[in-house]
Amino acid sequence: MNEKRILLIVTGGIAAYKSLELVRLLKRQGLSVRAVMTQSATEFVTPLSMSVMTEDQVYGHMFDLKEESEIGHIQLSRQADLVVICPATANILAKMAAGISDDLATTILLATDKPVLAVPAMNVRMWNHPATQRNLAQLRADGVHIMAPDEGAMACGEFGPGRLPEPPAIAERICAMLGHDFDIMLTSGRSPTTVPGGAALSAELAHCPLSGQRILVTAGPTHEAIDPVRYIANRSSGRQGFAIAAAAAALGAEVTLIAGPVHLATPPGVARIDVETAIDMQAAVEKALPVDAAIMVAAVADWRAVQAPEQKIKKDGGNIPALNLTENPDILASLATHAHRPRLLIGFAAETEKIVEHAQTKLAKKGCDWIVANDVSGDVMGGANNAFHIVTKDGVDSWPESAKDVIARKLMEKVADALAKG
Repeated sequence: MNEKRILLIVTGGIAAYKSLELVRLLKRQGLSVRAVMTQSATEFVTPLSMSVMTEDQVYGHMFDLKEESEIGHIQLSRQADLVVICPATANILAKMAAGISDDLATTILLATDKPVLAVPAMNVRMWNHPATQRNLAQLRADGVHIMAPDEGAMACGEFGPGRLPEPPAIAERICAMLGHDFDIMLTSGRSPTTVPGGAALSAELAHCPLSGQRILVTAGPTHEAIDPVRYIANRSSGRQGFAIAAAAAALGAEVTLIAGPVHLATPPGVARIDVETAIDMQAAVEKALPVDAAIMVAAVADWRAVQAPEQKIKKDGGNIPALNLTENPDILASLATHAHRPRLLIGFAAETEKIVEHAQTKLAKKGCDWIVANDVSGDVMGGANNAFHIVTKDGVDSWPESAKDVIARKLMEKVADALAKG
């Protein structure tokens, strides 16, 4: 098996010193590491120390004559199997989100066609700042993997989220992304119970069972124009889909939420993409692939007008205009046969009668793995509670009515179990 290659970009935060330990752990796992250091990173860790740990040259200057005569930044960006930024400062996250390339590190990140994992570390106020959260949402939407920081005391004396995760946890995440077996025994010569960071890693995995998983959620209705002021839609508030996205993020997943026209706040840690029509939603879903699981909660309108006039349709002496309709794309069914079909594909069925029977029919017709069916004959659409029937080829699992956020958490724990089993 070919040795997996990591390009590690170290930026200038106080946590940069942990990058040396990370390199040591990765090399013990049998991985190859090449390092790029920003100028500010060298204020915390010397290039000589990093060179000794990687057993390779350390790169840092954009206009090194030898490197750039061979188009060095392109080669560095393409020769790795995974690009890791650790620590990732607020500064480099902002540059990545804006597409700025003003040094070797940012130029590599703009030129790479390989997966990218950013491991942020910064002051809690910087982490919580709307600009940082906006940049993180954009990066997630662009396909960058983000490893959430730990919460705790910081070098600046403050407490909260923003601490760099311990190197064993970062090494485990990197191995998972590369499909490389992670041997916690190799983090030291001792047993897993005494491995530095081992307990933290076990706790992280227990509380974040979806860590490393990419989850796609669709939510809300679609609006299909009849004319500039009228549209066809379903009565979906989007609340259940947003609750599911929030639960997935809370369990450690990288979540892309594709939302129809709703007035709901974006859940923390979720990358949101707003759409209006079924065609828009289909395009956004395609762009979000590949993912590990897709949970298609959106109530997509079944039909749209063949042609919507540019001007408002006026009443004309009692003559009722004909509405010529055509079917919208079946996004769920198309995912079932897609080249990048999610490992777990879940559809929703909003029914007013024969709930389980119609869900079983839909499961066979759509080709998905689960159908989550619910009775919408009451006030479920827009209400605070829901009740589910999860229909699979193996049977039906019925859940009693609960708050939508409780249902969402329970569903995502079931998704985590399914993904863990492969």
